[in-house]
Amino acid sequence: FFLFWIAFFFLERVVFLAFFSEKLRGTPLSETLMTFVYGLRMDASMAGYISLIPLLTFFFIWCFPSAKFNGLLARWYIKFLIILFSAIAVINFNIYREWGSKINSRALDLFFSSFTEALASSASSPLLLTLVIALILIAVGFLLSRYFIFYHFRFVDLTVWKKAFLFILALSANFLAIRGGLGASPINQSMAYFSNKPILNHAAINTEWNLVQDLLNQNFTNSNPYKYYADTEAEAVLKELYPPEIKIKTVEILKTDRPNIVLILLESFTADVVESLGGEKDVAPNMEKLIKEGLFFDHIYASGDRTDKGIVAILSAFPTQATRSIIKFNDKQEKLPSIAGSLRENGYQTSFYYGGQSEFFNIKSYVLSHGFEKLIDQENFKSANRSAWGVFDDEVFKRNVSDLDTKQHPFFSTILTLSNHEPFELPGKPHFPGESVAEKFKSTAYYTDASLAAYLNTARSKSWYKNTLFIIVADHGHRLPKGVYENYDPRRFRIPLLFFGDALKPEFEGKVINKIGNQTDIAATLLNQLGIPHDEF
Repeated sequence: FFLFWIAFFFLERVVFLAFFSEKLRGTPLSETLMTFVYGLRMDASMAGYISLIPLLTFFFIWCFPSAKFNGLLARWYIKFLIILFSAIAVINFNIYREWGSKINSRALDLFFSSFTEALASSASSPLLLTLVIALILIAVGFLLSRYFIFYHFRFVDLTVWKKAFLFILALSANFLAIRGGLGASPINQSMAYFSNKPILNHAAINTEWNLVQDLLNQNFTNSNPYKYYADTEAEAVLKELYPPEIKIKTVEILKTDRPNIVLILLESFTADVVESLGGEKDVAPNMEKLIKEGLFFDHIYASGDRTDKGIVAILSAFPTQATRSIIKFNDKQEKLPSIAGSLRENGYQTSFYYGGQSEFFNIKSYVLSHGFEKLIDQENFKSANRSAWGVFDDEVFKRNVSDLDTKQHPFFSTILTLSNHEPFELPGKPHFPGESVAEKFKSTAYYTDASLAAYLNTARSKSWYKNTLFIIVADHGHRLPKGVYENYDPRRFRIPLLFFGDALKPEFEGKVINKIGNQTDIAATLLNQLGIPHDEF
C-alpha cells in the first residue's frame, strides 16, 4: 500500500514536469531527474499519512480475527484518494501557471467563496488537455493499485507480545516516514529544495503534502514566517518609509488643491502591453497618446499579484502580505486608512464602480467600510452585456461618466475594470487573431484601452472635466503576454502610472518621472498635492 503511493506520486511528478516542459528548456536531464530523488522523502511523508488508517485496520483485524474486513470499503478508500489526488494534480496546473506557486489554501478559499470567479479564471487553461491528463492519472492509478495492493490478509499466528512488537515497529516506521526521518527538524518544503531553478524545486515538492501543510498553517499559525530582523532593526527600516513630518516641500503639479479625482484601476494592465515601458507595440495605442498629454511614472511596481492586494495597496497604502490577504479579515482591514476616507473628510463625494460581483474576495466589505458613499457593481447592470467575469468595461465606463454629471463637486470616483482577466472574453471581434492565451490577453487589453479612450473622449465634453484629475494605474502585473517571467521577477510586477487631465499644470504634460515607486506610494503622493495630512499612509 505504501509503495503504491510512492509510485503514484512518481507518476504525478512526471506529469507535472511534462506539462511545464517549456520552463525546463536548457536544464540538463540529470538535474531534472534529481527532483525525484529530493522529492522522495516528502512523497514518503504523504504516503505515511495515507497509510495510517490501513495500518491500524490491519493490526486490529490481526488481533481480533472475528472482526470482518470490508475489502470493498478499502477499495473505495483507495479509489477516492486516487480521484481526489488526480483532480488536485490537474487543478494545480492552472494555479501554478498563473501564480507561480502550487495549489494552496488561498486557491481553495477562492474556489469555495467565489466559485463563479474561480471558474472564470480557469477558463483560459487547456480544459480538454487537463481533463485527459486527469482521466489518465485515474486510470493508471486504478490499474497500478490492482497490482500493488493485496486486499486478502493472510495472518501468521503469533503471540500477543510479538504482535505488539511488530505493531510498535510498523507504527514507528510509519511515524518516521511522516516526520521525514530522525533529524532534529521535521520535514518541510526546504528539504525538497536543491536547485536555483524554482520549477525544479516546486516539482520536487509533493503537491498534496504542500496543500495539507498550507491548510494547517492557514488555520493555526499566527506567527510571522518572514521574521528575519530583530524588532529594533525592523522598526528602524520601517521608520525610513514614513515621512518625518506631515508637510513636505514638494513640486506642485495641480492647478487647484481641490480637483475632482477619478482613479482608474486597470485589470492586469502590465508594463508589457505599454510601448513606453518596453511593452509590445499597438496593444495599448490610446495609452501612448495619453502618456504624451499627462505626467507619467515609468518605474512603478505593483505591491502584489492579485486584484484584492492591489486595491488595498493603492487605496490604503498597505503592502501585500505573502501568505494572506488583509482584505479578507474585516476586523483588520476596517482599521486601515484609505484615500476615499481622507477625501470624504475633506468634502469629497465618493463612489466605487466595478462590473463584477463586489462580494468577490470581500471587496464590498472593504469599499463600504472605507469612505465610499456609493457602490455600483454588476447588480446595477441588469441588461448590460457581460462576460463570465462580469459586465464589460465599456458599459461600466459609460455608467460612470453619466453618473458623474449628477455628483456634487469635488468628487472622488474609483473605477475597477475587469475585462482583461481570464477567460479574456470580448463583446466583439478580437483585435489580435489567434486562439492562444497570449493573443486573447492582448485583445482584451486592447479593448480596455479603447474603452478607456472612449470614456475620456466623452468626459472631455463634460463641464466637470476642466477641474478633474484622472489617475490611471494597473491593479497588478501579469505573466502574459510574454509568459516568460517567474513570479519572483520584478518585471512581472512593473505597471504604468499616469496622472492626466485638465487639473494638471501645462508644464507637466508629457513629462516622465523615472523615480522608482510602488502602488503604496500613490496615497501619500496624491494627498500631499491636495495639502491633506497623509501621516497614516
